[in-house]
Amino acid sequence: MSLRNIRAITRKEIQYILRTRSTFILVLLAPLALLFIMAYALTVDIESVPIAILDQDGSEASREFTAQLTDPTELDLYATVASREDLEQMLLDGSIKAGVIVEEGFEQAVAQQMGMPVHIIIDGTEPQTGHFAIDEITTQILDFTADQLAQAGLPTHLLEPVDLRVEALYNPDLEPRIDIVPGLISIVLGMPALSVALALSHEREHGTLEQLLVTPVTKAELLTGKMIPYILVGLINVVVIPAVAIWAFDIPFRGNFVLFFLLSVIFLFAILGMGTIIGVLARTQPVALALSFLVIFFPGFFLTGIFFPLVSMPEIIRAEAELLPGTQYAIITRGIFLKGLGLEILWPQAAILAALGLAFTVVAALIFKKRLG
Repeated sequence: MSLRNIRAITRKEIQYILRTRSTFILVLLAPLALLFIMAYALTVDIESVPIAILDQDGSEASREFTAQLTDPTELDLYATVASREDLEQMLLDGSIKAGVIVEEGFEQAVAQQMGMPVHIIIDGTEPQTGHFAIDEITTQILDFTADQLAQAGLPTHLLEPVDLRVEALYNPDLEPRIDIVPGLISIVLGMPALSVALALSHEREHGTLEQLLVTPVTKAELLTGKMIPYILVGLINVVVIPAVAIWAFDIPFRGNFVLFFLLSVIFLFAILGMGTIIGVLARTQPVALALSFLVIFFPGFFLTGIFFPLVSMPEIIRAEAELLPGTQYAIITRGIFLKGLGLEILWPQAAILAALGLAFTVVAALIFKKRLG
């Protein structure tokens, strides 16, 4: 075995890694990216859960309780409301994850050590966050009651059971299946993006891409023609996948299917744009496959709020998650399936998806033109 030959081959391979961007990303930057993604997503530490408070008692004791409820806890007071309707509207549009109703007779019940009449309403589309809010609110109720007993000079063993009522909207039993399956649709419908990336890299790997370009077919026509079949397959899945989710998993569908279909088309436009960028960057299919999982599927699992609440992530990671098509589409699927939301609430997600799709397509076209120019 010649050390000289080994050294020459090693030098050549290092030069290849440094010269080939996709390989450099996979061997050096991909492990770092996966570490950050999985560390932030899997170490779930929910904080700053937005809540709204409806104080129906309006007493000194109820005001003291609501002040203690959000200072200094993991509950973030988003608003105080005047009616249950206002509270439910905030839960519907996603502004808050839980609502607290301090019912009439609160001060009297506290004074007589009869428990505290409090009603919690949570957004059942995020069971993890809902359970966390319930536990945090319950803890604050017990602490407040203990403080009241201490101020009255009474022993804490006189503490009565908490008069607490919990209501979960949109998913009354807080079943994870009801929450997760609509979110998973964003990952399932992302498969055509992987296919278009593999198709483009296959053409480049086997040299047929250049052969196509010597024909009268333009680069724009070639790129469009490559994408259309995967768009059509995606559109079929937009019909089939929800039907399977409803039939096989008993997932409620409370919204408008036409709106769901149209917004799904915009999502496909965005996610296929991502796949096209990967396809024109990758020179081989294995590289395209690895990049697709790194850029599309791993973030889709861990950073879109499907399995791990976005409120558990640092602000900078949350901001990056907002730029993922899967994050916006998961909000859309859950909103239409479970809440029956319309475009008047979901238009920001639709606008972001359209903007991302346009940006990805333009970038893919520019890279494609440069690579083959």
